[in-house]
Amino acid sequence: MEKLALVVGATGQVGRAAVRALVADGWHVRAAARGLRAGAPWPPDWNVELVPLDRADDAGLAVAVGDGCDVLVDTVAYDARHARQLLRLADRIGSAVVVSTAGVYLDDAGRGFGAEGVRFPVPIAETQPTVAPLDPDAAAGDDTYAAGKAALERELLAAGAVLPTTLLRAGAIHGPHTVHPREWHFVKRALDNRPVRVLAYAGQSRFHPVSTANLAELIRLSAAEPGARVLNAGDPEPPTVREIGAAVHAVLDHGAEDVLIDGPSPAPPVGETPWSTPYPVVLDMSLAERQLGYRPVTSYLDSLPETVRWLVDAAHGRDWRTVFPDLAQNYRTDYFDYLAEDAWLRRRTAG
Repeated sequence: MEKLALVVGATGQVGRAAVRALVADGWHVRAAARGLRAGAPWPPDWNVELVPLDRADDAGLAVAVGDGCDVLVDTVAYDARHARQLLRLADRIGSAVVVSTAGVYLDDAGRGFGAEGVRFPVPIAETQPTVAPLDPDAAAGDDTYAAGKAALERELLAAGAVLPTTLLRAGAIHGPHTVHPREWHFVKRALDNRPVRVLAYAGQSRFHPVSTANLAELIRLSAAEPGARVLNAGDPEPPTVREIGAAVHAVLDHGAEDVLIDGPSPAPPVGETPWSTPYPVVLDMSLAERQLGYRPVTSYLDSLPETVRWLVDAAHGRDWRTVFPDLAQNYRTDYFDYLAEDAWLRRRTAG
């Protein structure tokens, strides 16, 4: 019989790629998302069944699962409450694949992402300690996202015998249809015709990216080989931020000079980017290779042109903050404070 995959969050950047990979692998896909009320983003001849769903609606999720599915792919699960939603339906779900985040990791000193002095081992294995799970009674803070994902992971891992779940700890996700595109940092600079790329830490920061195509390949393999496990999700050969900036600008045929700062920004946010970190963040992908036979289907640089073209088209003639509201809310909007950057450049030249 044809196997059924339910993809929750099917119209998001990860969901779209997952649907594509599963259909290509012969699955019948039940695509669930709020955006489906406005129509499906797939060709009509694809083997995709559409189910409008609000992820917070318990009854709606039960309806989407229906009489059962062989695998449930959840691209938008966030915390313990979402894990419990899935577990209540475990008798109708063969296995699950749930997208988590590499943001759950702690360094060997117990420091998380964004903490002063944080320094992860290179590369980071799945056995690395993680943040404490989110206390549902705690006030929201800067670490809420990672703590929520940690709570999600803990609930699902504890119930692995009931619902075998593959948790994918994704790096910096990139690809078309994203709501928080880090690449916009350099795309906007090219569109604004900035003549320089000012980069802290000499442009050597590495923050492991993962293409939606590579993440979808991990989802496809995990669906075919169910298990209770945690796997990293990252592209091969993570580039430095200097390489990313040069590659984005090459796609847009924009010439700019690198201005490299040794160490942190002397006048924040000058020289800072969404990838900037004093020490590399690199994920160990060997476990996925051993357990699933995973091989990446693309690289960061090879997948970049499609992403850049999508960003330019999406923002054409519009305020980028309305096009990418998540980016505007969660990343520094003063990355584009060109007056501050020019003032610093003048001081640097004068000094």
